[in-house]
Amino acid sequence: MANNETERVHCLIIGSGPAGYTAAIYAARANIKPVLYQGIQPGGQLTITTEVENYPGYADGIQGPEMMIDFEKQAKRMGADIRYGLATKVDFTGPVHKVWIDEEKLIEADAVIIATGASAKWLNIESEQRLNGYGVSACAVCDGFFFRNKEVAIVGAGDTACEEALYLSKLATNVHMIVRKDENGMRASKVMQERAKNTPNIKIYWNSETVEVLGETKVEGVKIKNNKSGEEQTIPISAFFVAIGHQPNSNIFKNWIDMDEAGYIKTVPGSTKTNIKGVFAAGDVQDKIYRQAVTAAGSGCMAALDAERYLGESGLN
Repeated sequence: MANNETERVHCLIIGSGPAGYTAAIYAARANIKPVLYQGIQPGGQLTITTEVENYPGYADGIQGPEMMIDFEKQAKRMGADIRYGLATKVDFTGPVHKVWIDEEKLIEADAVIIATGASAKWLNIESEQRLNGYGVSACAVCDGFFFRNKEVAIVGAGDTACEEALYLSKLATNVHMIVRKDENGMRASKVMQERAKNTPNIKIYWNSETVEVLGETKVEGVKIKNNKSGEEQTIPISAFFVAIGHQPNSNIFKNWIDMDEAGYIKTVPGSTKTNIKGVFAAGDVQDKIYRQAVTAAGSGCMAALDAERYLGESGLN
């Protein structure tokens, strides 16, 4: 198709993680002819994950990228139109929803499912990125199991960091928690702080920052620095977890869709409906609590069913 061409579609899905692909599977089986654009990271966060053991149906576990290929193949087999491309602008003024792809092509859709996910925030140090998937992780619930009876570290100071430290404390021998500020600057709620402080195998390093994650092919340690004294120390560990937050990939929708203060899309409780009729949100872009592949897939199913119902009630299917 030539650039600047306009195409009308029945159901447009933006994003290609578990939520987007599951929505495509259900929408295709319902014959609402979904078109899915994969976005900047086809397969989403799972493409930077190694072993996935907690998704039902994979008895022996599966590599994250391989799992997303399976999802894509299934969506294609059902008849979903899977395409490369990034949504760069939207206009949700009228009943026909306009979405521009790669700043050039205009898609006009009767229904839109937003499944753009959320990206983990990183420390942006070279060793962290190099060892991502080899002991460095942004999800303790996903990957903590692989480091049972080993020493691990986690960086972060919010409720999520405390929750993940507590989760890891049940699996690891010791959890080294790296906090940039002192006790008064910790963002976590008091109850979560107390739980972390009172867990015997969680050691908190106040006023500390990560200098480097150590190891050539896997995590073997972490070097930290006290930002008050300047003192550095090395801690031998087998895994390094980053829990400094996630950023929902929702920026292009901010003038149209209701969001919370962090940018997560608000949906009507018990549904995937947004404040715009015919626009639905599924997966991590609207879920700041669970952020699991299986919960994202479940909400992708919900979004497709909600979209099918909307199209039927509007006489558009």
